[in-house]
Amino acid sequence: MTRLRRVVVTGLGAVTPSGLDAPSTWDAVRHGRSGIRLLDGEEFDGIAVRIGGQVRGFDPDIVLEPRESRRLSRVLWYAIGAADEAMRDAGLADAATGWPLPVASSRFAIVTGSGSGPIEAMQDATRTFDEQGARRVTPFLSMHGAPDAAGALLSQRYGAHGAALAISATCASGTVALGEAMRRIRHGYADAALVVGYEDCVNPVNFSSNANMRALASGYESMPERASRPFDRDRSGFVMAAGASAILLEAEEVASDRGATPLAELAGFGAASDAHHATAPHPEARGAIAAIAECLADAGVSSADVDHVNAHGTSTKLNDEMELRALEGALGDHARAVPISATKSSTGHMLGAGGVLEAVIATLTLRDQVLPPTINLEHPEFLGFDFVTEPREARVRAVLSNSFGFGGHNASVLLRAIS
Repeated sequence: MTRLRRVVVTGLGAVTPSGLDAPSTWDAVRHGRSGIRLLDGEEFDGIAVRIGGQVRGFDPDIVLEPRESRRLSRVLWYAIGAADEAMRDAGLADAATGWPLPVASSRFAIVTGSGSGPIEAMQDATRTFDEQGARRVTPFLSMHGAPDAAGALLSQRYGAHGAALAISATCASGTVALGEAMRRIRHGYADAALVVGYEDCVNPVNFSSNANMRALASGYESMPERASRPFDRDRSGFVMAAGASAILLEAEEVASDRGATPLAELAGFGAASDAHHATAPHPEARGAIAAIAECLADAGVSSADVDHVNAHGTSTKLNDEMELRALEGALGDHARAVPISATKSSTGHMLGAGGVLEAVIATLTLRDQVLPPTINLEHPEFLGFDFVTEPREARVRAVLSNSFGFGGHNASVLLRAIS
């Protein structure tokens, strides 16, 4: 039997409401600072909810030529910015040659995860068609308005000839992208893979839809930083956020041969579907339990080996309750002993990009041996669990990160310290 290869993390990137790179995002999350504000823009006037996580201050001309940035949706700016950062973080930026890959270009894969892709492009083109007619619709829509746009752009940017895949599984998209990229390396279809989660549904159309569904947090307009309250009895919904995050994965021997320092091992992945409801999770958390259990089995660990959980923790009534039921179903008694953090309380919910961001946070948790807090958890509804509400130094060897989404998508990854 062919030996399965270990897969390690060598580079991180992030563009989020909490910071324009991974270090600043981690610093905000680690110290419990919120990136959630009232939304800027008169286009949000008249919408019932005005609380969200916008990326502020990002200059696309830092990563793109002005002519190109004008053609692309904001979310593609964020994806490219996060990807470039992960490549630099892994030591793969060179002023003279651009982006030297760690492996042969045919062995370098790019896997992107997004629930909606560059949806702004389609919405803008539809408005143009309705207001100005067919001849005014941009010809770039077909190239830069599809879910695979980020992967195609990045493969061209880095000269990567391996598979460029776009994965969509609503809010689990980024985590599924990580798992599928890990499998490609583990089983020998690639030697390295750049994984990018990206999403920007902070627009009037998507906000209206979710507000009308009564899924968004409300009632905190005077203190929006307190709106995301996972596991708190006063939670009223999730806070939608925009951004992107990126992780470079390499086969362990590839990283070793080029002298790279691994930040963590991506050791396990599991995914399952509820097959139950369009928005509500399964009442017995069957899909989530299956995803977590498969992830632990894939990593070859027991429930007792999990030192920390970065929860999906959306701050919605049904999801938070379901996730704790899933942890009990998959981890048994250990579910009430393991420390649990829900970092969406700080960053907001970046939807399909959230899973990659939370894997970045899990990696930095392992690096710094500090558990990030769940902010705004003032009145826990669920007693008997170890919710982390202040930054906590701890010995952490393995972090479980969960992502669950509309449509019954469930996915989990396990990141492990390098031994």
